[in-house]
Amino acid sequence: MAAGEDDRTVLSRAALGDKAAMRVLYERHHDPLHAFLRARCRDEALASDVVHDAMLEVWRSAGRFSGKSSVRTWIFAIARNKLVDRLRRGGALSFVEEVPDLPDEAPDAEAVLDAAQNAARVRACLDRLKAMHLAVIRLAFYEGLPYDEISRVEGIPVGTVKTRIFHAKQALLHCLGRRR
Repeated sequence: MAAGEDDRTVLSRAALGDKAAMRVLYERHHDPLHAFLRARCRDEALASDVVHDAMLEVWRSAGRFSGKSSVRTWIFAIARNKLVDRLRRGGALSFVEEVPDLPDEAPDAEAVLDAAQNAARVRACLDRLKAMHLAVIRLAFYEGLPYDEISRVEGIPVGTVKTRIFHAKQALLHCLGRRR
């Protein structure tokens, strides 16, 4: 199997029972998936467990991938759902916030990141964000997912994604000492 094969091709092979293909998917998506889950639950052990549960589900349901989104988005959505299920069972999920659909007038990612003098300050400010804001920031700026795919992963409207990113950027700018 060529390392350059796209995710859809690799997933198709995994759907046919190709363990090497599944290993490629696991290796490609493990680290960003783990970071995404850790940001949502702020629990290293839980994030690791959910990554494994999600990738097992990917293995089991690879043949049912519909192609309506990217493979990465599909995997992240599975992981998010697994995490939500775990949190509900443990009583850690107490509410779901709905935010009105507002236009995205937030500064761009470069302006937010330029506000930081070094990576340590940015990490410290990211750690202060609410989990729901950190999750969308990670998906948008670390994973490069567009808003519609973040919406599918998070199971929220696109407008809510925009609002959360707006509020996260504002919080980051405030934390980094640059107020608008």
